[in-house]
Amino acid sequence: MISRHPFLYLVLIQAFAKPCIDAANILGLYSSPTFSHLIVHMSVVKALADAGHNLTVVTALSPEIEPHENITNVLIPPNPSTLKIYNEVLAEFVAEEFSMSSHIYKVLKSSQKLVDTHYEFAVHPKLKAIYDTPDTHFDLVILGYYFNDFQLGIAAKLNVPVIVDWVGVPIEMMDDIVGNTNDPAYVPHLNMVRPAGERTMGFGQRVKNYLLWLIFKVCNPILKHYMERYYKLAFGNDSKLPSYQEMRKRISLVFYNYHSHSEGPVRPIVPASIEIGGIQIKEQPDPLPTDIADFLDNASAGAIFFSLGTHIHSYLIRPDIVATIFKVFSSLPQRIIWKWDRMDNLPGNSSNILYRPWLPQDDLLAHPNMKLFITHAGKGSIAESQFHGVPMLGVPIWCDQPGNADAMAAAGLGVTLDFLKITEESLRAGIREVLDNDTYRENVQRFSKMYRDRPMTARQSVVYWTDYVLRYKGAYHLQSPWVYMSLMERYNLDVQAALWLVLVSALFVLSYVVRNVRLVISYQRYLLSRFKTGKFPITISVQREKGKLKTN
Repeated sequence: MISRHPFLYLVLIQAFAKPCIDAANILGLYSSPTFSHLIVHMSVVKALADAGHNLTVVTALSPEIEPHENITNVLIPPNPSTLKIYNEVLAEFVAEEFSMSSHIYKVLKSSQKLVDTHYEFAVHPKLKAIYDTPDTHFDLVILGYYFNDFQLGIAAKLNVPVIVDWVGVPIEMMDDIVGNTNDPAYVPHLNMVRPAGERTMGFGQRVKNYLLWLIFKVCNPILKHYMERYYKLAFGNDSKLPSYQEMRKRISLVFYNYHSHSEGPVRPIVPASIEIGGIQIKEQPDPLPTDIADFLDNASAGAIFFSLGTHIHSYLIRPDIVATIFKVFSSLPQRIIWKWDRMDNLPGNSSNILYRPWLPQDDLLAHPNMKLFITHAGKGSIAESQFHGVPMLGVPIWCDQPGNADAMAAAGLGVTLDFLKITEESLRAGIREVLDNDTYRENVQRFSKMYRDRPMTARQSVVYWTDYVLRYKGAYHLQSPWVYMSLMERYNLDVQAALWLVLVSALFVLSYVVRNVRLVISYQRYLLSRFKTGKFPITISVQREKGKLKTN
């Protein structure tokens, strides 16, 4: 088998290497075809590698990190045809106006293609050569979650505990894994936001939030059903393998790229929920490439950074929107850095605009001349702008982005625009509002202080809790009883059913007693009336007929 997969020599060397007594062999699984997700995951990987652990990292995309002696990367690119269909679905988000119903439909539609890429990743010969090799030893699996928890079967093959690494805020799927409470009365859905300055949601918002909560409560069991099918399809031929449901109980904890103390909302979480918000942000920014550094250093009026992230490619944006954006940008006194991935087909040429297909976003936002970040409001982008104290203009497109943008605006860190309805006037007004109103910069810089103020940095939290799981062989004592309860037990449906049965039974008995007491009282009254009229002695036969007395 090894001769057919030469790269496996490197994996085996990594798996058996023990440079220090506390070093562990960790397998990282990151099948998401989204580079922004990989940035977060690789930040976790690098923190653990710097701490001395050996990591074999299997990815769908090539991570752009410097070589590290403790990191071995195995690349399994997505199937081009499957990825093409997935990108076509994403294109619909850029072409149509946002509505919650169509948004949910398109998310589910894209998820099907996404899960197909995860399945092809899990059964790829390169990865099977790792988990099907009997002598390979790992101590832990870290699973980058993106609707792919059927890949827990790989941890089952290796018989090791699992840490799930999630790139966003708590959502139903993550809460269900660890047992977090997400009461819709006060915990907003990821696309719901409390009004600015309000401590609670109003009635209308709670109705909408409850309906979204209900939709996800219904969708999650359906999703788990599909995950179980893929689990059996990929790993089910092994009768000794634990079931999908059993493997969910082997999840030790979940990393969230989220910081509740500053971002909110305040909500109850279990000990197995570990917040590592901003893990991808470097404590000290790297030097910028020379051309970009010169461009920013000489920006006497300041600079603006515009990026729609890694999901939305340039060719997906409507030409009229591109033309509008270019017209506004080229007329501004500020210098513009525009993330544009088609260098052979630029929106236009202007001395104040610098185009690049890939940019070191974290390092750019750390530059002192950066005055505004025009962003799609992805979770990572929002966090980096918050950390560096740069106000924002949000132009959300899909998934959690509308909620992120609304939360950012509600916190007074910037403003938002409907990307598909952008006009020259609205874009110019949005830019001028943020640049000319110092309140936004003051708010975001105040927020930056709160975001940084924590007992451990995100990197330190990753290392500490990973070591904790390794020290205590899965640290399953952190798990909530929720993990081991059935649906009926979780919501006390069996208790409620028993109480209703007791109540109904009591009412039935009470009804029976009352009915018979009334019959006795009625009979006594009848006898008394006969006695008073002097019609005693008499012979009476009493029959019960539909609750009435019949006498002879």
